[in-house]
Amino acid sequence: MDNLLRLLLRLLIVPLGGVAGMIAALAIILVGYWQLGDLISGVTEIEAVALADALTTAAFAMMAIVVLMGGIALIGVLFAEAFAVRSWVFHVANGAVSAMIAAQIFPPYPDAPVPFNGMLYILGAGLAGGLVYWAVAGWSAGFWKPLGPAGPAAPLPPAQPAPPTAP
Repeated sequence: MDNLLRLLLRLLIVPLGGVAGMIAALAIILVGYWQLGDLISGVTEIEAVALADALTTAAFAMMAIVVLMGGIALIGVLFAEAFAVRSWVFHVANGAVSAMIAAQIFPPYPDAPVPFNGMLYILGAGLAGGLVYWAVAGWSAGFWKPLGPAGPAAPLPPAQPAPPTAP
C-alpha cells in the first residue's frame, strides 16, 4: 500500500517539479538575456503597458524553447525516477544538457542578421531549471526506494558464553 501511495505522489510531484523548472528557466532568460531590469527602469505609464504586452508576446515565443528543453529533460527525469537517482548534480547537468540541445534544435533567432550570443543564458536557464526541478521533485526520485534509512536494525543475537579453557 505504501508503494501505491508513493507512486501516486510521484505522479503529482514530478509534473509539478517540471513546471517549476520550466518557469525558472524562462525567468532566467527573461531577466538575464533580455535584461529586464534595464527595460523597466525609467518608463512612462504608456510605455510600461506596451512593454508588458511585448514581454508577454515574447515570453510565449520563448516558451517554445523552454517546453522543448523540458521534453528533452524528460529523458533524464525518467532515468532518475527509474533508478532513483537523487543527486542534484545529475538533475542540474540534465537541465544544462537539455537546454543546450534545445537551443541547437530550435535556435531562438535563426534569421537574425547578427549571430545569437546568448548561449550563456540558455545554459544558465538549463542549470536553474534542473536545480529547481531537483528542489521540488528530484531529491526524492524513485517511487520504490525509501527516503530514510531502511528501518530499525535487527537486534544482535545474545552473546554466547566462552567455552571453558582446559588447564
